[in-house]
Amino acid sequence: MTVKTPLTPTRRGALRTLAAGAAAASLPMWARYSHAQSAAPIRIGFQQHRTGIGAAYGRWYGRATEAAVRLINEGGGINGRPVEIVAEDDGTDPKRGAEVVEKFANQHGVDVGFGTLFSHVVMGSAPRAGELKLPYFVVSEGTHVSSGKLNRYTLQPGITDVKSQVISMAPFMTETLGKKVTMIFPDYGFGYDHRDALGPAIEAQGGEILAKIAIPPTETSFTRYFPQIPRDTEVLYHVMVGPGVLTFVKELGEFFGGQGPQLFGFIDSLEAVAMDSPGLEFLEGSHFWEGMCRHAQPDQSAHETAYRAAVGVDARGASVNDPADVATYGHMFGCWETLHIIKAGMEAAGYAGPQHRASLIEAVEAMEDIPESAGHPQGAKRFNGRTHQVFGHQNISRVEGGQLKRVHRTSIEDTLYPDMVDYTQQPF
Repeated sequence: MTVKTPLTPTRRGALRTLAAGAAAASLPMWARYSHAQSAAPIRIGFQQHRTGIGAAYGRWYGRATEAAVRLINEGGGINGRPVEIVAEDDGTDPKRGAEVVEKFANQHGVDVGFGTLFSHVVMGSAPRAGELKLPYFVVSEGTHVSSGKLNRYTLQPGITDVKSQVISMAPFMTETLGKKVTMIFPDYGFGYDHRDALGPAIEAQGGEILAKIAIPPTETSFTRYFPQIPRDTEVLYHVMVGPGVLTFVKELGEFFGGQGPQLFGFIDSLEAVAMDSPGLEFLEGSHFWEGMCRHAQPDQSAHETAYRAAVGVDARGASVNDPADVATYGHMFGCWETLHIIKAGMEAAGYAGPQHRASLIEAVEAMEDIPESAGHPQGAKRFNGRTHQVFGHQNISRVEGGQLKRVHRTSIEDTLYPDMVDYTQQPF
């Protein structure tokens, strides 16, 4: 596959660079950058949720980003130039997010923007990135990119989206847990992706959605919402985010008192929360979606073992320096993998500066099959250059003895859905 550019980056060329960094890391430091046309670093603007409801994610997104950049720089950087991260706090706020994007472009002079998680911040920031013609790599899960709501400068090549996750897991839910489903989800864009994707996916399996309960993500108590759950619910599908997630799952257990429907949760409801936290005993036997399995599995690959060590996470999913500091492990790999995609794209495009931003985007659009590797420890993936969205394996884990044990892993084919946009037809 080629693209219409004088640099003619190819998918093969882009993917070849993913494996090159490890070999270069054995070179002495003076030799790693000796072939660079410029000594100036590649500057990547990291839009980080340091404060606000996304702060726990922002902290761990930062650690994954630092670890990935360290590995990339040890391997010679990008096109022989070191990578420098310029981080700005967006407060997990869409208005501030757009201001951060403008600051990246006009004050910091970054080459690309990167890192945004919460979908309302992506929706507030991406239009400004398009106006500024700043490549904007999001690590969000939202279906906003592939839906066509954004622009050609916005890509999501390092983490799968909610629609692909949901449609791949609906068969397991209906076949294993039940067909009458009630949803609890956050009342904003990310939650709406769940709301909109799950209904058709469950109905396609012969099931039905009995109720859809939206809860503000800043809510601190949830008991008043639970009486809305219909009595004949067989499966309670829950996904919650923000600082109140531990309260949410505790109150859910207290409400049902060990009885009630089967629970299927997205790990978002427990990201940064220890599985052995007091009050979570009721989760025994319930199931969770995980982008990457928090607890080390018996068949964990060598690539994931190396990644886990690099980001400083132990076998239980907590910081190696503080067992109480639990990682957002189901999502943060997206930062690591996106940075390796940026590296591959820049090297395929011969990126030397902002004048090559369009060629960088075309190089990423030309990617398709991405093998599991040190740069992609979550597993093999398939990138759709038309929709700017990556697709990959999904994991379903069961809580057994306080451990998250993987019981099902989807194929990439299970996650695919028809294109809703072709960004390659949009001008730069």
